[in-house]
Amino acid sequence: MAEEEKKEVSVETPSAAPSAPAAEAQVQQAQPQQERGRYGRGRDRFTARAVMPISGKWGIAHIYSSKNDTIITITDLSGAETIAVGSGGMIVKSDREEGGPYAAMQAAFKAADKAKERGLVGIHVRVRAPGGHGSKTPGSGAQAAIRALARSGLRIGKIEDVTPIPTDTTKRPGGKRGRRV
Repeated sequence: MAEEEKKEVSVETPSAAPSAPAAEAQVQQAQPQQERGRYGRGRDRFTARAVMPISGKWGIAHIYSSKNDTIITITDLSGAETIAVGSGGMIVKSDREEGGPYAAMQAAFKAADKAKERGLVGIHVRVRAPGGHGSKTPGSGAQAAIRALARSGLRIGKIEDVTPIPTDTTKRPGGKRGRRV
């Protein structure tokens, strides 16, 4: 009895938009019939992909990646207002895993989610290594963080390296007689 009543209610109340199965049937009729795929899945060449928005708010993702940690800070285009922050130390418990690619990926996903909640659709990426008299190359977490930001649905504008490299040298710590061990 309850099923018949439900059917009667749905028939009596016409809706403005067609129901989902009816819309799918119309779409399938409009597309040409495709042969079944090589593995029998019957995939269609004309399946719709998720389209990323082109216009909207953009920001800058500052990725500082050293041997020991990866820090991702997403700001507005001026760099003055911080929108989201994530770091390897917020993800993993062990100190030695903070600079690794897994921690960097998870931190980037976390920061990207916060940024998307606040309305960002795209980011420009600035990668920074310690620089100075430290390492001039970014750590292993930088590449993983960039890939995670791209996979999270944010559009990537330009990627640039902003590692501070001195034109002459900076004085290393340790003094005149060096580090005594």
